[in-house]
Amino acid sequence: MEQRLRVLFTGYAHVHFICFKPLFDRLKNFPGVEVSVSGGLRTKTSDGYLYDEQGMYGPFALEDYILPVDEIRERDFDLVFAGNTKMILPRSASKRIQIFHGLSFRNKAIRPDNMSWDHYFIIGPYMRRRFASAGLLAEEDERAVPIGFMKTDRLLNGELDRAGLWHKFGLDGERPIVLYAPTGAKKNSLELMGEEVIAQLSAYDKYDLLIKPHDHPKNRGVNWFERLARFESPHCRLVREPDVIEPLYVADVLITDASSVASEFSLLDRPMVFLDTPELIADALAAEHSMTDLETWGRNGGLVVKQPGEVTGAIEYCLHHPREGSDVRRAMAKDLFYNPGTATDAAMTWLMEHVLDRRANVVTAA
Repeated sequence: MEQRLRVLFTGYAHVHFICFKPLFDRLKNFPGVEVSVSGGLRTKTSDGYLYDEQGMYGPFALEDYILPVDEIRERDFDLVFAGNTKMILPRSASKRIQIFHGLSFRNKAIRPDNMSWDHYFIIGPYMRRRFASAGLLAEEDERAVPIGFMKTDRLLNGELDRAGLWHKFGLDGERPIVLYAPTGAKKNSLELMGEEVIAQLSAYDKYDLLIKPHDHPKNRGVNWFERLARFESPHCRLVREPDVIEPLYVADVLITDASSVASEFSLLDRPMVFLDTPELIADALAAEHSMTDLETWGRNGGLVVKQPGEVTGAIEYCLHHPREGSDVRRAMAKDLFYNPGTATDAAMTWLMEHVLDRRANVVTAA
């Protein structure tokens, strides 16, 4: 009887699964592999966490693959993948693989409590150096695998159609498209000045504006989709789907703050505007084991804006000088990402060499 390879993904935010989805789509159809997902959108209780599996995986139509957290704690798996630091684990796993869920200048993934994995699918040379400089993964440590960031493959592999996405978002492509995508950390730009920025851009009335609130903000006291709904118009749309890749692909200019979307947008070599968040950055610098790095790349790939009144001028400048800063953005993307556009291929190659081929040989021999 064939012994199937049991693969499990766990997470507690949409973005965690989005980072695994390209590999999930390959593995679910791979002979001899049984892939499942678990975890869910979480709510903290006095006894720990409650997990909403349907809320997490419903947008991806994964009903046939979901296992409740209580069930996986009674089961064993060969591989467990996750993009979050604190693992949601089954009873046992032969290999645990960290794929990460983003890379910003705060470098939140590079910390001692993220060192319990068997392998790390490192996003790029920069992350590799930061792990080494922190004394967490030496240069020769074989746990670090140079894979890249599978989530971003669609930005470069020809899968997306820009005109089709204009239609999807209800736009006609006649105006420049500006995407506003803030981070979810407390004291982010949306909390600080975001509504005023949106109001000014709407009043300026020269752009199509897409607004992508973070999918799991730390401050849950505000429902930003409800609060920002008043701004929606034929030229201002709230992006309610969890994946930021399609909005990034259609944007001519990105507005962000300390979010990892800036790293991802660098792959497209288009202009960026950073809304300044001094308190957020101060908190990140002061945090225990901080690896916050504003020097190497930080916000060097775009313009930094300190006040809402400066935003329209910054966007106008970007649109009239789109190639300014291109050399920095291209160097940034090269340093941040291994295998741009083909990270999922790299992941499958590694799995074939280290797991899948070996399992196939075992099955054949049996």
